[in-house]
Amino acid sequence: MIDSPFGPALIQSLLDTDLYKLSMMQAVLHNYPNTDVEWEFRCRNGEDLRPYLQTLRHEMERLCELSLSDEDTAFLENISFMKPDFLRFLGLFRFNLRYVQIGIEHDELFIRLKGPWLHVILFEVPVLALISEVRNRALHPQVTLQKARDALYRKFDWLVANATVDELAGLQVADFGTRRRFSFGVQDEVVRLLKAEFPARFVGTSNVYLARKYDLKPLGTMAHEWVMAHQQLGPRLIDSQIAALDCWVREYRGLLGIALTDTITMDAFLNDFDLYFAKLFDGLRHDSGDPVVWAEKAIAHYRKLGIDPMTKTLVFSDGLDLPRALNLFRVLRGRINVSFGIGTNLTCDLDGVRPMSMVLKMTSCNGAPVAKISDEAAKTQCRDPNFVAYLRHVFKVM
Repeated sequence: MIDSPFGPALIQSLLDTDLYKLSMMQAVLHNYPNTDVEWEFRCRNGEDLRPYLQTLRHEMERLCELSLSDEDTAFLENISFMKPDFLRFLGLFRFNLRYVQIGIEHDELFIRLKGPWLHVILFEVPVLALISEVRNRALHPQVTLQKARDALYRKFDWLVANATVDELAGLQVADFGTRRRFSFGVQDEVVRLLKAEFPARFVGTSNVYLARKYDLKPLGTMAHEWVMAHQQLGPRLIDSQIAALDCWVREYRGLLGIALTDTITMDAFLNDFDLYFAKLFDGLRHDSGDPVVWAEKAIAHYRKLGIDPMTKTLVFSDGLDLPRALNLFRVLRGRINVSFGIGTNLTCDLDGVRPMSMVLKMTSCNGAPVAKISDEAAKTQCRDPNFVAYLRHVFKVM
């Protein structure tokens, strides 16, 4: 089809993933190379994905053909925090399906990852992107790239009509849309247009491949899995967040300084985020719960510690669109620096298309359960309710 959003390859490269997968992978290589983990897929909206099983199996086999190109390696070598030993390892890395179980269980598609953290960590983002695109190819074959352009231009028009010149100059937006994109073709076109024509400040993309292709800054630091794994890696559960933050500081020495706060709720995070960490980290990322309430807690915490909030940055990444981002910018402007990572609303917002709601999350580390207790009840995830109850008790989370 002319102007089709679907190309021959669903995943383009090992770099067709989010930057924080590579930053965490390097930290795992250096600190936890022998740690075993398990992951499980969950479709939150109950959609029947069984018809796509065989196609997904085929596409996962194609993942095993991916390797770094010379251009990929050269791009990574220019990223200051990428270490030579990690780049050598990544040059040898291949996806291995021995660590993947995929099939039908209880009349639902199930996907489980089980194996060394170092060797399964990169599966998450491409597997979710594969599921989304395979499903969209089947349900929406009539969609064209022009529809994606039209949707994006409507967003541009809305922003110009509703934001002042000063607001357009200060509003910072990034693409965070890899894992639930309509297709690679749509994300590629969205990023191209954002760089060329976005009326505010387009600051980069989480997708490393597209950052290389369009000479953009790749963005990202850590994800929930980093903090969750430390629930079974640290000496005591109560110290798990501290251990995760401390290991990150030792690994990156001041680089990649945006910390994710909602693995065990914002309140529990701030109890551990003392003056030491607050000075070492550049800011915080929001991923669940009321963003204004969360931001007010962050600002109050910095002030309590004697830190000027205007020296720090809050990154918002939870279900954003441009109207929500502009509203948050207005509420917080002049009080703390803000930036916005927009995902599905950029890369899977097309007329007649219902984006998927799905996750692939770590469920155990070294044979013991791990959990995420989000600031939003629906995002809490763990297959062991007893461990969730214990985690709540230890961190005094109601």
